[in-house]
Amino acid sequence: MGIPNDTVAQHELDKAGRDRDVRDREEARRRRLERSLEQGLEDTFPASDPINVTQPPPTVGDRKKR
Repeated sequence: MGIPNDTVAQHELDKAGRDRDVRDREEARRRRLERSLEQGLEDTFPASDPINVTQPPPTVGDRKKR
């Protein structure tokens, strides 16, 4: 017994939606990173040292503040 066509079509639509969601999240993450980099460059101009966009992991003290 095969899979009904409407189920296959719905599966493909669901998959396309998930793929689009993943691309959208990745694009949003990339934009946030780009904004952080731009802000860091503006805040440090005309410094000679490059900025670091990455954040250190939260410490135990940071977790208690929440």
